[in-house]
Amino acid sequence: MASFVKPENALKRAEELINVGQKQDALQALHDLITSKKYRAWQKPLERIMFKYVELCVDMRKGRFAKDGLIQYRIVCQQVNVTSLEEVIKHFMHLSTEKAEQARSQAQALEEALDVDDLEADKRPEDLMLSYVSGEKGKDRSDRELVTPWFKFLWETYRTVLEILRNNSKLEALYAMTAHRAFQFCKLYKRTTEFRRLCEIIRNHLANLNKYRDQRDRPDLSAPESLQLYLDTRFEQLKVATELELWQEAFRSVEDIHGLMCMVKKTPKPSLMVVYYVKLTEIFWISDSNLYHAYAWLKLFSLQKSFNKNLSQKDLQLIASSVVLAALAVPPYDSKHGASHLELEHEKERSLRMANLIGFSLDSKLESRDVLSRENLLSELVSKGVLSCATQEIKDLYHLLEHEFFPLDLALKLQPLFTKISKLGGKLSSASSVPELQLSQYVPALEKLATLRLLQQVSHVYQTMKIESLSQMIPFFDFSAVEKILVDAVKQNFIAMKVDHSRNIVLFGNLGIESEGLRDHLTVLAESLNKVRAMIYPPVKKRSKTGEILPDLADIVDKEHKRLLARKSIIEKRKEEQERQLLEMEREEESRRLKLLKITEEAEQKRLAAEYEQRKSQRLRREMEERELEEAQALLQEAEKRVGKKKGSRKPVLDSEKLTKQTLMQLALTEQLRERQEMEKKLQKLSKTMDYLERAKREEAATLIEAAFQQRLLEERMIHERDQQLEVELSKQRHEGDLKEKNRLARMLESKKIFQERVLSLRQEEFNKRRAEREEQIRQIIQSRKAEREAKRKKIFYVRREEERIRILREEEEARKREEAERRKREEAERKAKLDEIAEKQRQRERELEEKERLRKEMLFGGGKSGDASARPDVSPASRPQESRTAPAAAAAAAAAPAAGKYVPRFLRERTESSSPNAPPPESDRWGSSRPDNRPSQPGSWRNDDRRPAAFGSSRSSWSSSRVPSRGGSER
Repeated sequence: MASFVKPENALKRAEELINVGQKQDALQALHDLITSKKYRAWQKPLERIMFKYVELCVDMRKGRFAKDGLIQYRIVCQQVNVTSLEEVIKHFMHLSTEKAEQARSQAQALEEALDVDDLEADKRPEDLMLSYVSGEKGKDRSDRELVTPWFKFLWETYRTVLEILRNNSKLEALYAMTAHRAFQFCKLYKRTTEFRRLCEIIRNHLANLNKYRDQRDRPDLSAPESLQLYLDTRFEQLKVATELELWQEAFRSVEDIHGLMCMVKKTPKPSLMVVYYVKLTEIFWISDSNLYHAYAWLKLFSLQKSFNKNLSQKDLQLIASSVVLAALAVPPYDSKHGASHLELEHEKERSLRMANLIGFSLDSKLESRDVLSRENLLSELVSKGVLSCATQEIKDLYHLLEHEFFPLDLALKLQPLFTKISKLGGKLSSASSVPELQLSQYVPALEKLATLRLLQQVSHVYQTMKIESLSQMIPFFDFSAVEKILVDAVKQNFIAMKVDHSRNIVLFGNLGIESEGLRDHLTVLAESLNKVRAMIYPPVKKRSKTGEILPDLADIVDKEHKRLLARKSIIEKRKEEQERQLLEMEREEESRRLKLLKITEEAEQKRLAAEYEQRKSQRLRREMEERELEEAQALLQEAEKRVGKKKGSRKPVLDSEKLTKQTLMQLALTEQLRERQEMEKKLQKLSKTMDYLERAKREEAATLIEAAFQQRLLEERMIHERDQQLEVELSKQRHEGDLKEKNRLARMLESKKIFQERVLSLRQEEFNKRRAEREEQIRQIIQSRKAEREAKRKKIFYVRREEERIRILREEEEARKREEAERRKREEAERKAKLDEIAEKQRQRERELEEKERLRKEMLFGGGKSGDASARPDVSPASRPQESRTAPAAAAAAAAAPAAGKYVPRFLRERTESSSPNAPPPESDRWGSSRPDNRPSQPGSWRNDDRRPAAFGSSRSSWSSSRVPSRGGSER
């Protein structure tokens, strides 16, 4: 057994084996994988493996392998993916059916190919002997060999699938479909034996379903879907049984349907019940149970009239006529008259069964003849209005046979009616579930009934009659048939008569005073006389004595009666109220009981599930232990056998209780290694011996082979020379014959040349004519194409010119828009430049004002600065910033001239020292002013921007320039 890590590997291995022609090995590999306990969880690759597996089983007709594989696959996917199992089974049945159809199409004589009574039986010994001794080698035997095996395999397929799917609620739809296909197989190929077995199989499955009620996944027949599937299967079985004319199986199928209905206590749909009663009428008619046949027709008529609203009046009239004719066809006497007690008991039991099937409930303690009888049936037909729905011919027939008394003219009156009835019938409309009715089937039974009525009426009138006269009165039968009918009627005590062939007469009735006919006549006469006397002399009502004594008794009785009625109504109301209260209490109690039962069932299900899981784990553990023990025992026995076969070898002492599986496997491996080494030594020795023998044999055969080769060369040379000589002679003969043929045909050479020249000239003329036509066509086509190309070029030129014009206009428009945008940008820039210039002038004026204010403050605090400022009135405003920067230094120098004993601030002292003549000249700052260091030129003025670092001033100037762009304005 090969072990695969993945299922896909097994599938690949099987395909490789199939490609090299080893289908049996491929099937075995897949079978080992499917039956392995390693792959018990469903996977998608397992479905593909099953498809391939069933294909191999069908190709090789391995039904047993297919059954084992499908059973294992059902265990794997039953609780996980039932759809996968359905697909595999459908594929399996499809392949089997397809193969059977292919074999059937290959056979040309299907009836002879399928002439086998039992598909499961092997060939009989006489058939085998006949096949060996007979000269039948043709098509019959080939057909039998081709078709019959595939039909056996198809039948086995249906049985296998039904066995796998039985009694499973998840697979009941597929089970019903398989049963239907099996029924159609039996119907199509007229397999009566297989149909009986199929019915028995399905019947056993239902019996097992009722027997084992605690089975897991058991179908619930109380569910409408399950019940409908089971009923459809049984009705299909009933239909096929009637079509195959297996009436015994049909009756058993009817009993199965009735048992199923009694089991679930539900009535199927009216459409199914119509089919049920239609088939019952056929079965009862075939079994000569005319009474039950008539009752079945009555049930069918009631169903059609009640539930089929689309039934036409003509169809209803035809069905009612069938019911009346079926009732009239019942014999007018009891067929079990004078039977034994055992026969009566059997008949009673049979009547109960038939009545249950028809739908009548009979008391087993009563006589069934008192309930199901011809008289009761006819009275029921009249009371239910069935007779009024029948045709006029049927009504006339009924009255003539049942109520009229025409001893001499009865047959003459009935003859035209029988002729009309035999022509009635045919197919009904689609609204009716009854496919076809033929009333002519009742004519023989009606003729027999007419004969009995005629004999009965004649027996009341005549005592003797000639046989010739009686035969003339009964035109339906000859006298031999009439005599048989007469004997049955006398036997059943229906009439009293005798046939005297010696005098050629018929004697009617018993002439004694105790005869039933005379007694009946006297009774009827007495009753009639009493009625006449009562009509002529009506009885006088006498006044009672109680009325004279109590005159108000009537009023008192009425009052008492009314009082009692009122009291009765009150009592009934109280009873109804009490019953209603009891019913409510029972309902509440039932609801509480159902709730408690539901809780108990849930707890029980949980407990059963826990017990099931526990048992499952214990079973798995026990199986593993048993498997290991079995493997150990098998290894131990194998080791003992190997040791026992060795002659003279020392048998080791093996204790199965002390040895473990690993020890046994180690011993087995050691023994196998030793045996392999011994076998290799033997093979080496044997190979040396074989080499020596082969070499000696070849040395001896070399000389013989050379001699045979030389002999063969000589023979082949002689054969070649003989063949060559024969070929030369044949060539000479063929050459002479060709010369004669040439001389014979030479006289026709001139005629041939003339004919050839004429044909060539005609063909040349036709060729020149067609070539000229072709050139003219080509010229016209060229001209038309030139005109088309010219028009196309003009169109393209115009389109391009138009596109170029549109493009130029678009470019001019875009250039104009760009110029407009640039002009707007320039105007905006000029406007911004003017605004910047105005802003710059405004800032300049503000700085001048600030400088003046600063100088004023310095003059106020430093003194003597007014003269310097006023001494330079001619300084331009542009040079004032420079002066404002140098003025603080001069003021600081002037103020630094210390007076004696006066305090001078430190910064003034530093400024004075820095402005001394020995100091180096100061560097000019960014604004053109000269400072001795990096400090501000004006101490004490915190609003002056020159006190800030150079980086800060540069950043401010850059910010002002970026904010107000200038077109070459003044410096800051």
